Amino acid sequence: METPPTYQICAELARPTAVPACGGSRRQARYGMSKSFDLRAAAHQAMLDNGFIPDVPAQVTAEVAAAIEPNGAVAAGVFDLRDLPWSSIDNDNSRDLDQLEIAEKLPDGTVRVRVAIADVDTTVPKDSATDRFASANSTSVYTGIITYPMLPDRLSTNLTSLGQDDDRMSVVIEFVVAADGSIVSHNVYMARVFNHAKLAYNNVGAWLDGSASLPASGTPVIQDQLRLQDSVAQTLRAVRARNGALDLETIEAEPVVHPDNSVDVELVQKSRAGRLIEDFMIAANVAMARFLDEHNSPTIRRIVRSPERWNRIVALAAKLGTTLPGQPDSLALSEFLVARRNADPDHFADLSLTVVKLIGPGEYAAHVPGETDVGHFGLATNDYTHSTAPNRRFADLVTQRLLKAALAGKPSPYTRDELAAVAAHCTEREDSARKVERQVRKSAAAVSMSSHVGEDFDAIVTGVNPNGTFVRLIHPPVEGRVMRGEANLDVGDRIRVRLLSTDPTRGFIDFSAESRNGAAH
Repeated sequence: METPPTYQICAELARPTAVPACGGSRRQARYGMSKSFDLRAAAHQAMLDNGFIPDVPAQVTAEVAAAIEPNGAVAAGVFDLRDLPWSSIDNDNSRDLDQLEIAEKLPDGTVRVRVAIADVDTTVPKDSATDRFASANSTSVYTGIITYPMLPDRLSTNLTSLGQDDDRMSVVIEFVVAADGSIVSHNVYMARVFNHAKLAYNNVGAWLDGSASLPASGTPVIQDQLRLQDSVAQTLRAVRARNGALDLETIEAEPVVHPDNSVDVELVQKSRAGRLIEDFMIAANVAMARFLDEHNSPTIRRIVRSPERWNRIVALAAKLGTTLPGQPDSLALSEFLVARRNADPDHFADLSLTVVKLIGPGEYAAHVPGETDVGHFGLATNDYTHSTAPNRRFADLVTQRLLKAALAGKPSPYTRDELAAVAAHCTEREDSARKVERQVRKSAAAVSMSSHVGEDFDAIVTGVNPNGTFVRLIHPPVEGRVMRGEANLDVGDRIRVRLLSTDPTRGFIDFSAESRNGAAH
């Protein structure tokens, strides 16, 4: 999995926080309990309220039940790469594995990286009942309480998952990295692969840092692989930084309901292994976009527009002693963020959150070769698609079909207008998924905070719009609305708030602003 909602640079800048897209460690803090409010029912209702289909239709269930197990055959034009030491890195309990990775030193000193992507299209053909269901929802929704997968479990966690010891068909995205971090060539092709080791972000990250050992599947060959992959990933990241890609680090919180109905808030922190996968997925998605362009194929690009509230980012930087250009400049912003991370690492997540909110979310857009794209402001590139998570994002499944047509020399299976419609729908569904995830997190947070009414907390303003002024507490990292004393507050302000009330049913947590920058407010 990738991942992807609080805004982070993990193959793009926005992903659900309930399952950490880039992998990370967790700190747990219990803040309260409720023995009556049903968060699972609330999650189901939130799905319905936001236009999702939370329950798999009978026709889809029947179609999936009839799906055939992969047979291990290698068709003509398909590479047999099963003997290579492929491995996956994902969350501890993930079973919907979209990608495997492998790296190889070449005689000229370059490193060839291969990323194998699950072949979902073969099992979910275009216009099938399952495809229509996936298209309708367009994304898996991770609430932290319950997951609503885009594809039924028999597919996403079995037949189309690259699980350990599974023999699977895949799309392989290959890119060759020079010593200076530049990508000197790329290619995309079909291959059969075999996952020799299912590894977890937390464990691999700790192992890379020298504080843990790998499980038995982490053989010496796999260990050598991970060291090489980590080295290449750091080189790729350094090049992106020089080009102006933003390295943001936001705080994520995942709600967890225990058997006694108590609610925990788990803080998720990105690990070194998460960054490794992030770096590879970004490079793979750029390679896919360029490969499709070279084959004269239309694509769905992932774009992040230049910040409309750049002036506010400039003002925030000025308060911290840095002058940014008057017009949006990703390189200048990147250099400012690096300097702030080094100068004040304890508060960098708060600054990152502010910048995330001011930049705004990503979106999908149809693209045909020769067109000039808006580009991806956060990644400082004009060539970026989504292709590495076809089990969880419909845009990625569409990209896979475009790729297969290009490899076969066939016309695109989608017209330009159809791609534009898919892009708009995927953007809208992603926005709605964030609303569901946010609603459930708010309800869970309201449950957890119900015993703390009247207490004061440090907070940061995360949103100011016609609907109100919103803050996130520094600890615990829950969000709510400022109902009193909100005048003249803006995104990024640090304030002291008092908890007025909680309403789990509506997910309301209401505060009053008690002070701002140490002064009465």
